[in-house]
Amino acid sequence: MTTTAATDEPQDREQWIRVEGARTNNLRDVSVRVPKHRITVFTGVSGSGKSSLAFGTIATEAQRLVSDTYPLFVRNRLPQGRAADVDRLDGLMFTTIVDQRPFTGNARSTVGTASDIAPLLRLLFSRIGSPAAGFSPAYSFNDPGGMCPRCEGLGVVDDIDLGLLLDRRRSLREGAIRFPTFAPGTYRWKRMVHSGLVDPDQPLAALPAAGLDTLLHAEGLRLSDPDPEYPKAGRFDGVVPRLRTSYLRKTPSRLTDEEKTALDRVVTRSTCPECGGTRLNATARASLIDGRSIADWTATPIGELRRIVAALRFPSVAPLVRTIRERLDAMKSVGLGYLSLDRASNTLSGGEAQRVKIVRHLGSALSDVCYVFDEPSAGLHPHDVHRLLTLLTRLRDAHNTVLVVEHHPAVIAAADHIIDLGPGAGTDGGRIQFEGTPAEIGATRTATGRMLHTRIRVNDRPRTAREVVTINHATAHNLHGITVDVPLRVLTAVTGVAGSGKSTLIASELPRQHPAFTVIGQAPLHGGIRSTPATVLDIAEPVREAFSNATGLHPSWFSTNSRGACPVCKGRGIVVTDLAFLDDVRTTCEACDGSRFNPTTLAAGLHGHTIAQTLSMNATRAKDLFSDHPEITRRLAWLDQVGLGYLTIGQSLDTLSGGERQRLLLARHLSTTESAHQRIVLDEPTAGLHGNDVDDLLTLLDRLVDSGATVIAIEHNQRVIAHADHVIDLGPGAGADGGRILYQGPPAGLIASPHSLTGRHLRDFVR
Repeated sequence: MTTTAATDEPQDREQWIRVEGARTNNLRDVSVRVPKHRITVFTGVSGSGKSSLAFGTIATEAQRLVSDTYPLFVRNRLPQGRAADVDRLDGLMFTTIVDQRPFTGNARSTVGTASDIAPLLRLLFSRIGSPAAGFSPAYSFNDPGGMCPRCEGLGVVDDIDLGLLLDRRRSLREGAIRFPTFAPGTYRWKRMVHSGLVDPDQPLAALPAAGLDTLLHAEGLRLSDPDPEYPKAGRFDGVVPRLRTSYLRKTPSRLTDEEKTALDRVVTRSTCPECGGTRLNATARASLIDGRSIADWTATPIGELRRIVAALRFPSVAPLVRTIRERLDAMKSVGLGYLSLDRASNTLSGGEAQRVKIVRHLGSALSDVCYVFDEPSAGLHPHDVHRLLTLLTRLRDAHNTVLVVEHHPAVIAAADHIIDLGPGAGTDGGRIQFEGTPAEIGATRTATGRMLHTRIRVNDRPRTAREVVTINHATAHNLHGITVDVPLRVLTAVTGVAGSGKSTLIASELPRQHPAFTVIGQAPLHGGIRSTPATVLDIAEPVREAFSNATGLHPSWFSTNSRGACPVCKGRGIVVTDLAFLDDVRTTCEACDGSRFNPTTLAAGLHGHTIAQTLSMNATRAKDLFSDHPEITRRLAWLDQVGLGYLTIGQSLDTLSGGERQRLLLARHLSTTESAHQRIVLDEPTAGLHGNDVDDLLTLLDRLVDSGATVIAIEHNQRVIAHADHVIDLGPGAGADGGRILYQGPPAGLIASPHSLTGRHLRDFVR
């Protein structure tokens, strides 16, 4: 069944969000009605336009319109989103986006601060902690009143290993300080040699201890007898303070490769000896409630901390205790009971980060809010998906509207309404394929309908490994001294509930003990409007050189960052008009018609195509154009093989979906690896992939394994688990309850494993 929203029906803002003529990214004049106060799931293959409709059109425009209601002074300090490319939107609501973007790399952000539980604990301790440390900032490691003075609230200290920094057999003049900025001939080297503190021609091992100590550790010293070459007004800082100031107390904006290598060699990181890693000063740590400090509380797994809080009997703070308990219950209900509040937020996966964000909205007094979720099941074991569905239902039942971009069959089945886009990806997508109920879509021949009703079979003819590598006595994080054999030249799935230790064992311990393994994780592809698949695959420069050879122009003429850029829009393709106190206006550049190149460049061609036309080609067409350039076609072929042949090679990265970015990362790795016997670890490679796309990915992985590669996938996706040759299942639970091997062997045996939650759900799935 294929329908579109009729535009002549009476408008009913109480019941519908109405979209007419949406053209964001690849949407093809989409018109549709989205029911309010329901759970609506947007489905379709990766790149079909789901996110463009839910996020790029509905959510973006709703947030932009809300921003317009603020005074101009406030509006100028809010993110400035561009207007959606749509003819009409009606019935929009106050909208909150809950996406999968991991938390930033801020070392001061923890699960407690990100979930807004930490401020409540500080307030509680400031009221009933004994002896009291002061007001709530006195319990904060982000405030001078509460932070440890030694580590400044970071919990760790970086220091210089003098044994690795110094070559005591050499003299200063011979380069005894093994760091690039102190190499012979450099400015810092000259200051050391001419300081007059020690004999620069004597080996460090032969120098007087006092003189060497001054050379290494002095700060702000006025020298008594320096050489004439030493700056007359200069004060002397020793080697260690200089390195700490330049590299440890702040991160330089630019580091050379030599400096990075040297820092990795000579800098050691250890737990702060003064606070024991708690980040807090002695006064804050001494303040107790029932014999426990706030540091003890935040180091306790959330599931156990909830029981500690529930046992408190202090009537004066009863409302505060109740609020903390509700927040902890919410964290546990989203499957994060294994986390502790002192866990650094930048160590969370995208799925964990999204669930922490969900907790912020539970129990909110607001209603009639539209919540837009980007694949909230990402990173969740099937056993935990029902918890997610309970949360989505709670939000809906609080008189809210819930929009979810999803592929997971259980989430699709729990929806009130389905909007399916397709039929394909990129230019082959962007159309409404189906609107209706979960029961109805299962009977259709759409890609999603076929995925839902196609039976999955367990691999009954797995490949047999002839070799293994062994992970010996792995104890990192929650691993309980695991020793396990990992088979080579087969496809292995590593499974278990979230937090069971999968990534620690395979993405951390395996490459540490066996460096031949390459981990392709979930790190985002950075880049804005100027970054494209061509730049990610490192073919942008070869493409420019091909045009240069064909036209006689320098390669820089074919770059939007150099001589080839349109002089009006500076190579951006759009012109931004600043209207001071009003929103900026973005229009397509009339000088280059959005091509981003100047007239000289656009007049040059390769086989009848300009550089702008070439960058508008997908990988399949571009391969034909560069058939006589094997390095370009080889890399484009990998883009095709990971299922991204439809992408235009000059498409901006910020228009790609999460699934597309993940596969582009895989294509980049495969295109730069020569060995057929490569060893690859993929951390949740199916994130953002439709079931059809998962099958295509498995076909590619099979080809790699058949050619001699070893592929290990850390996964929850049951299609991957059923297809694997070998499964390593961890558990039984998360955190301290996990970190043990429950099963290892072919997937058929996993189904019969009595203690494996993964096996239980796989059994239900294949049925």
